[in-house]
Amino acid sequence: QVQLVESGGGLVQAGGSLRLSCAASGRTFSSYYMGWFRQAPMKEREFVAAIRSSGAGTSYADSVKGRFTISRDNTKNTVYLQMNNIQPEDTAVYYCAAKSGSIWADYDIWGQGTQVTVSS
Repeated sequence: QVQLVESGGGLVQAGGSLRLSCAASGRTFSSYYMGWFRQAPMKEREFVAAIRSSGAGTSYADSVKGRFTISRDNTKNTVYLQMNNIQPEDTAVYYCAAKSGSIWADYDIWGQGTQVTVSS
């Protein structure tokens, strides 16, 4: 079973940039569809971005499109979320997730999350 560990969160000023990383253990990472989600205080967890196992296809929430970029390096078992022009409304705990089954299945492997706080 793959385990996911996020890192790279922190405090950043509005308009700044941050790169989150999600390191995966296990030898099957390259076959997993990966995603980033976030949960702000008092709000539901929401989808941020996703990437196919090969890295060839990506998708984004409208709220981050054009500002965030998801990528992966299967040789390092790592998926990234580059966050540019960060805004206060991006403040949340960011979670990395994986689908161990088909891309139509639910995300079934989750990391512990990393906090991103944006000051205005």
